[in-house]
Amino acid sequence: MNDASASTTLGPAVLGINRTQDASICLMHGSQLAWAIQKERLTRHKHHWGKPGDLRQHYRPALPGLERPVEVLVECYSSDAEIAALASYEAELADTLVLAPGCRRARISHHLAHLYSVFHPSPFREAAVMIVDGQGSPVADFTEHWVGAAGVPGDWREVSSFYVANRERITCIGKQLWDRDDTRLVGLGMFYFLLTQALFPGEGNEGKVMGLAPHGDARVLALPPLEVEGCRVAIPPAWRVLLAERGRFRYGAPEVRFSDCANLAAAGQRAFEDALLAVARWLHAATGMDDLCFAGGTALNCSANERLLRETPFRRVFIPPAPSDAGTALGCAVYGLIELAGQGCDYRWRHDYLGPAPLPAAIDEAVAQAVADAADLVVERPNGRDALCARMLDLLCARKVVALYQGRSEFGPRALGHRSILGDPRRGYVRDWINARVKEREWFRPLAPVVLEEHAHDYFDVPGASPFMQYAAPVRPERARTVPAITHVDGTARLQTVGRDGDPLLRALLAGFAERTGVPVLLNTSFNGKDEPIVETPAQALATFRRLPLHALAMPPYLVRKRVEPELPE
Repeated sequence: MNDASASTTLGPAVLGINRTQDASICLMHGSQLAWAIQKERLTRHKHHWGKPGDLRQHYRPALPGLERPVEVLVECYSSDAEIAALASYEAELADTLVLAPGCRRARISHHLAHLYSVFHPSPFREAAVMIVDGQGSPVADFTEHWVGAAGVPGDWREVSSFYVANRERITCIGKQLWDRDDTRLVGLGMFYFLLTQALFPGEGNEGKVMGLAPHGDARVLALPPLEVEGCRVAIPPAWRVLLAERGRFRYGAPEVRFSDCANLAAAGQRAFEDALLAVARWLHAATGMDDLCFAGGTALNCSANERLLRETPFRRVFIPPAPSDAGTALGCAVYGLIELAGQGCDYRWRHDYLGPAPLPAAIDEAVAQAVADAADLVVERPNGRDALCARMLDLLCARKVVALYQGRSEFGPRALGHRSILGDPRRGYVRDWINARVKEREWFRPLAPVVLEEHAHDYFDVPGASPFMQYAAPVRPERARTVPAITHVDGTARLQTVGRDGDPLLRALLAGFAERTGVPVLLNTSFNGKDEPIVETPAQALATFRRLPLHALAMPPYLVRKRVEPELPE
């Protein structure tokens, strides 16, 4: 049973709410996860912060199960503004939710929510845990005890947190803190934020820096490494001065050279990676653990994650598909299940299809409405999955770009085959066409491969499965010419592997493409337009398909095409 109608015999109804950046919400029935979703998918506003009114305006109307009594409620906050609005949040809870008699409640620190989102859903019995993000939450809001906590002033912020954990006990062995009165910002997360702001204004552009870095030379600016002492990372004066010169490196601004932007991105990426590895080696020495759990916004840095696997003593690394702030809603729910309800957590993050399932009737209605609105669409209903797959393969092999909307949406920021745009990886111009025409974004941005897990080693130098697209693995040199559309300029690709127990339609597509072309790989990018969140509902999928120059939309059981097709990539 996978939805919010799950019987209460599965355990208490546990609701986790993340009130911070990338606001999110998660409902569990015991260890059964009903759904988890980011606010942005409902409001269509990227990186949407939590606000009073979210439950009433966005969550309750759209999500199943919130009309039922909640037995455990856990929230996390990370800023003074959020905490100052507690009275408004409380009033909304009373007006919107049904709290069961004796409902157990807690507000936990931001990093504690990260911790519970990554360790308990991991495959490990015991592990070292590393949480690295921006500023975290005030020290005064800690709900944990940690070595060295005594005497810490109350106006300090968490920057990074480090733990040794097993299924019975979690011990915090260290934190890096930042004094808000100190203008010298510290920490890996803050460093990468400042680096990103120097190059690209706005929120959520860290991925652009990662894509730009391989085009530069990390040595040209002669910048020093970050200063690492144990688990603490400081930003040297030379970096602070340079990152303040934002006009010099603002990508796309008049008089700013591409090479300067690329060189800064390269230097910053290298400094970040080297410092992260130094901290990880300290953590290994401090814990002696073979396995590492890693969360926080910095865990989305795929190039750094690849080096964690290869260049530290940890034998295995688990990074959840939503390691950034969005994942803390799930962490809140897991915390509530374990610490407030007193139950063990059997949930494991084996896939990322956690959004509420669209009803078949909603898909039928959205397609019927779209056809009724205008005569620009042609709707087919192939006879079963294999027939739909064959039609999609016909299009993909003819250089066409196909959107795929199916089942429950991905919770994290990566499209993993349920809200995806697919293309032929053998043609580099397909990548360029998608970047320019569909995504309307920078030409240097890489697009990702999805590959059958059993054939991944043939194309990529990857140590194991990568189901969540979290590692930038080297493309084998002899294969790079075969799949240029997914091979970045540095010879790597941020791959997703699909195992034998993975999504059936995605596996069928990959197997069929391999049978037709000899290549068990497809190009995969997220189904959204410029500056938009990934599509969530059938109606959003159809509206986005209409607006973008895509050739077809597969929305089982339908295949939707345009009477007047866009030009082919070339």
